[in-house]
Amino acid sequence: MMLDKNILLTIVLAPLLGALVAGLFGKRIGRVASHSVTIAGVALSCVLSCQVLYQLVWGGAETFNQNIYTWFEVGGTSAHVGFLIDRLTAMMMVVVTFVSLMVHVYTIGYMAEDDGYQRFFSYIALFTFSMLMLVMSNNFLQLFFGWEAVGLVSYLLIGFWYKRPTAIFANMKAFLVNRVGDFGFLLGIAGVLLWFGGSLDYSAVFAHAQDPAFDMAGQTVELIAGHPWHVASIVCICLFIGAMGKSAQVPLHVWLPDSMEGPTPISALIHAATMVTAGIFMVARMSPLFELSETALTFVLVIGATTALFTGLIGVVQNDIKRVVAYSTLSQLGYMTVALGVSAYSAGVFHLMTHAFFKALLFLGAGSVIIAMHHEQDMRHMGGLRKQMPITWITMWLGSLALAGAPGFAGFFSKDAIIEAVGESHRVGADYAYFCVLAGVFITALYSFRLLYMTFHGKPRYVVDEHKHGHGHDAHDDHHGHHEPGHLAHAPHESPWVVTLPLVLLAIPSVVIGFLTIGPMLFGDYFGDAIFVKEANDVLGELGHHFHGAMAMTLHGFTQWPFWIALAGFVTASWIWLFNPSIADKAEGALKPVHKMLSNKYWFDDLYQALFARAGVAFGRGLWRGSDGALIDGAINGSASIVDQFSAIVRRVQSGYLYHYAFAMILGLILLLGGSWWLFARMAA
Repeated sequence: MMLDKNILLTIVLAPLLGALVAGLFGKRIGRVASHSVTIAGVALSCVLSCQVLYQLVWGGAETFNQNIYTWFEVGGTSAHVGFLIDRLTAMMMVVVTFVSLMVHVYTIGYMAEDDGYQRFFSYIALFTFSMLMLVMSNNFLQLFFGWEAVGLVSYLLIGFWYKRPTAIFANMKAFLVNRVGDFGFLLGIAGVLLWFGGSLDYSAVFAHAQDPAFDMAGQTVELIAGHPWHVASIVCICLFIGAMGKSAQVPLHVWLPDSMEGPTPISALIHAATMVTAGIFMVARMSPLFELSETALTFVLVIGATTALFTGLIGVVQNDIKRVVAYSTLSQLGYMTVALGVSAYSAGVFHLMTHAFFKALLFLGAGSVIIAMHHEQDMRHMGGLRKQMPITWITMWLGSLALAGAPGFAGFFSKDAIIEAVGESHRVGADYAYFCVLAGVFITALYSFRLLYMTFHGKPRYVVDEHKHGHGHDAHDDHHGHHEPGHLAHAPHESPWVVTLPLVLLAIPSVVIGFLTIGPMLFGDYFGDAIFVKEANDVLGELGHHFHGAMAMTLHGFTQWPFWIALAGFVTASWIWLFNPSIADKAEGALKPVHKMLSNKYWFDDLYQALFARAGVAFGRGLWRGSDGALIDGAINGSASIVDQFSAIVRRVQSGYLYHYAFAMILGLILLLGGSWWLFARMAA
């Protein structure tokens, strides 16, 4: 059975059509029609993506790998638009479209009073189209198109409130940091074209990489004379640098927390299902190449472990509710990257899938709180919201339990599988990574329950001051910072159904998706040939062999170190922020140097600002003064000055009097005759 090409085209083009209609004609057709056409497009893609997944898993459909359109052919190189639809792709399609659909519905309530309503719907639908093009591609050129398209749309969305200087700074920061990663990614693609058979199609490249006749693992090149590098290592490290930018790995992580300047729906879309997961998906898709280089995999492992632990620590000291969740995303992306580094690709992709649901839930839940708090985001001005917002409170608890890896919840299965794989790995850097992921379990529980307690529990730390605030457009104004911290126009209340319904629908998979899919995803043959699963990944198979079924796996979790470490984090967070809030202030004072370091995010931003931003401006100013000012302007202005001075002298000779000209002629004649006589005299001598 073959998948229908027209269905695949519809999945991709439906969100694009909605984006074009809302973007070009939004003002004419109005708000309702704009959100209706974009939601309809994404909903259609979601339904058809589920159909494709069903056909691949249960319907006996074969992997689809065809070119749809030939862009160009130059010599032996050709570029195509084509689709590779296997189980990995189908899973990504369902995750992307489902989370995007929830975000679209949620946006109706969140952006209700925003003047850019139609524009926002156009952007998020275009974002969905871009991500689908990325995950469905069957060649590197189309992959790069989707890669850059999600980067472009993220720039537009992060800076959506373009009148806010912080939003403009954040979207420019995201754009520039991603260009650094994308430069490495482009070099990696060029290396693939140069060294892997001269093709950009995945199937041809992977076949060439695995062909024993070519021995790609033994191919070397000297970037520096006398120092040979394996070709596979160069290509894979360059490709992973692209993933470091897109999936926000240290040191290219600095853009992601600042992306919170965009509206909350796009925070959920960027952090959960699109863009940041693109790097993880790309490395998993390129697993046949990465398995050729131990050096590249060690590099991936160390970078991921560093990101998992050290960015999670920053989340513990954040007071902005969205930034806590943002640093959580950074840490969890580190976990996925660690799994890739120990060749546990199935575990990394599994965590990508489970994380998408509960992270989208947490971001949208945070947005629900922000709506109730008149767009106040500081948790120090919240507290006691569980009575006013019961649906948001319950769903965020479920999402936090999944994030912290509570046994039975979605995050438990995928995170525990990663930790098991790292613990059994003998790759260089595995011991360091194992420490980081275990410590990260405690840190994750700490910041997750800190967020819940500061937001929903304890006494309210806000003031309802109705006589100082009006109604109507306050919510929209507060997007732009026009509110007094901790002072609300009216008491918080639960969000409307268009906000709470997506929370409930996302909470369901956050609880059950890991329980339902742990077997086939990790221990079965779900991925087949979609990703490279080597024998070193047998630790996951052995885990599944010893603990048949999700329930046995859950019971097994209670006896493992990760469970007790997470429990310690839960107890610590409860003791401090639920029962003894004053301890947090005392701890901040006692650990002031550490708190300062974490609050300043290890000074990465300051370093980059000084090293690249200010230094770049100073260098440019120096070039302007030395080259443009002194050399170019000096030469042009100097020559103009000489001409001007000479012209002034000549102008005095041209007096306009006849006797001056007669005198000049006589003088010239005398000089001519005298010169001629002198010349003849010299010749005669």
